[in-house]
Amino acid sequence: MTVPFLEIEKLTKRFGGLVAVNNISFQMGRNEMVGLIGPNGAGKTTVLRLITGILKPDSGKVRFKGKDITRAKPWTIVNQGIAGTFQVTRPFRRLPIIANVIVACLSPRAMKRGEWVKTVEAKALDALEFVGISDLALEPASCLSQGDLRRLEMARAIATDPELLLLDEPFSGLNPAETELLAKSIKRLHKGGRFGRLHSEGPAMIIIEHKLAELMKIVDRVIVLDFGELIADGIPEDIIKNERVIEACIGKVVC
Repeated sequence: MTVPFLEIEKLTKRFGGLVAVNNISFQMGRNEMVGLIGPNGAGKTTVLRLITGILKPDSGKVRFKGKDITRAKPWTIVNQGIAGTFQVTRPFRRLPIIANVIVACLSPRAMKRGEWVKTVEAKALDALEFVGISDLALEPASCLSQGDLRRLEMARAIATDPELLLLDEPFSGLNPAETELLAKSIKRLHKGGRFGRLHSEGPAMIIIEHKLAELMKIVDRVIVLDFGELIADGIPEDIIKNERVIEACIGKVVC
């Protein structure tokens, strides 16, 4: 029996009387790029925080490559191969942008798997080049726009050389041209470009995004949440025609 790459089993998380994630289960494979959508407050970000160990569930399990990581510390999960970006960016604002990425390059996992570059500075600069802000490498992180802070978050995440990359609204704050460029970079990364040099494939991905048109172009599969419950799981072509999804999400102003 093949062990799922990522397995979410009956995951539930409450905040007081609010059930943010309600008994959801799904699996994903090593080569998948999955979109996670739903209205505001549907529980999408909570799911990512549960996977990365930032939050602990009230019940349920998270398994990565067959190993139970439900109660693992966030830094342990990073070193096992999962990295993510989130809506609220928290860089070291007084440090140069490249120094923010160097911190990620110094993680045990990155140091062990980064022998294809001569220095951590080179790897950090490569990550910044990948997301399109290498020209700002020596500027303090405090100078970045909200859109560029998102790019910095992605550079820090990919610098850890993850096998699973979780992206929370990567296109937020970007104009249409920047969005298209970053979408192409994400797709290239997933296929093994640039940061896939040590491997035949890039990281699997789960992407939360409100810009559905852009998201549907790059993902293989879409999972839909509403009020903390999983209401649909399928290929983009089927999801956009699903009546329950249309009612809960696509028909609303914000999804």
